[in-house]
Amino acid sequence: VVVVVVVVFGCGDWLSSPSSLLLGVDAHSANEWKQSRVIYQLLTDRFARENGDTSPCQDLESYCGGTWGGIQEQLDYITGLGANAIWISPIPSNTNNGYHGYWQKDLSKLNNNFGTEEDLSSLMSVAHGQDVWMMLDVVINHMGNQDDGNLNDFSSFYPFNSSQHYHSYCQINDWNDMHQVQFCRLANLPDLAQEDTFVINALTAWIRDIQNTYGFDGIRLDTVLEVPIPIWKQWTSAVDVYTVGEVDNGDPAVNGPFQGVLDATLNYPMYWTLRHVFQEEQAMNMINQSLQQQRSDFKDISVLGLFLDNHDNPRFLNIRNDRSALRNALAYILFAEGIPIIYYGTEQDFDGGNDPNNREALWPSGYDTNTQTYNFIKTLTSYRRTLSQSFYNAHQREQYVLDDLYVYTRGEVLVATTNGGQGHQTGAKVPFLPYSDGTTLCDLVNPSNCITVMDGNASITINDGEPRVFVAKSTHQ
Repeated sequence: VVVVVVVVFGCGDWLSSPSSLLLGVDAHSANEWKQSRVIYQLLTDRFARENGDTSPCQDLESYCGGTWGGIQEQLDYITGLGANAIWISPIPSNTNNGYHGYWQKDLSKLNNNFGTEEDLSSLMSVAHGQDVWMMLDVVINHMGNQDDGNLNDFSSFYPFNSSQHYHSYCQINDWNDMHQVQFCRLANLPDLAQEDTFVINALTAWIRDIQNTYGFDGIRLDTVLEVPIPIWKQWTSAVDVYTVGEVDNGDPAVNGPFQGVLDATLNYPMYWTLRHVFQEEQAMNMINQSLQQQRSDFKDISVLGLFLDNHDNPRFLNIRNDRSALRNALAYILFAEGIPIIYYGTEQDFDGGNDPNNREALWPSGYDTNTQTYNFIKTLTSYRRTLSQSFYNAHQREQYVLDDLYVYTRGEVLVATTNGGQGHQTGAKVPFLPYSDGTTLCDLVNPSNCITVMDGNASITINDGEPRVFVAKSTHQ
């Protein structure tokens, strides 16, 4: 990736003379992302300090000291896991205690808690040099807290420093009232009036400048449901990289309309399905039911972001403290239709609850690459990278389901998962497998565990609660 720096970020040139053209950025499409990427989501403030500082974070509701330089220093930890894309926090300066990046204050300045322009440029360059794509988290719904408590004073924000840049004061109290959702305040944060010509032009000029300056490979969009679809259509016309948005709703019919103006959404419908199945031990036939509804409401589920944990929901192990169950859910998302997203700390078996406890500092883990979960993810992602384009273009196909067993194939991979947890035993003779008779399939994690297909059938046994990811013996030796 070649990045041509054409503007000095921070001087405001993007607002006075907005560029209408992206220069020097190799655009990566949704199709390219789905065929090659595993995303590692991190909070910049919580992933890594610089120079090996591992002293504890004293207050999870304020800055803990993570930086762009820290990410660069620990890049090998991420790539060693098998992730080859990094989703970082929003980069503008924030109001007080905006460690997460979502309380933006001045779009013309970087958040200096995370580092300098040179630090961010260096991270981009080093990551791209290792074929790691970078995803930027972006907020266009709101600005940060009004720290002085005066709800009519917008003078501290830039460039949106006038009341005309905001919707009239009201709070979101009814999430079924879409007008309220899109024109009132989320958590009392000033709600931008994107229908105002100045506001939408400034927002699109800003992202063009960011792209011209840094060359991000993809964009994650915050609070997508809270902004009308026509606004997203205008905003996305300014970028030509993969866009994936947060529609925090479990209904595919609510999510689906946003795919088209955006390339994709985070797959919250499947998040809730997997939560019900793997964390709450509900019947595993829910997976295929959810998939069928998604295929009806989305244009293309294969480019949606597939995840188990994030910064807004309790971690998997907080809801169900069973690492075997976690590995089963990870096996599912790493080979199912969608672009897998690993939330930092999952590989270290973090178990934080609601915000901010699910936003732990990673450095107390020592970036341990010997945990069972780290190596489980590494094993599966290593094989995933060897798969051909035909795998990524293939639909997953349910082969067999019980209340405690879900077996699917996708391309040449056969995945058998259980929600029974540690030590659980289940299994079945699975028919109609898409393999020639005599084909021997072996488990990626335990290669001595092999099955042979005869008459289109194979007997799959789980006797330890762990998932099985079977591939042809000749492709994994």
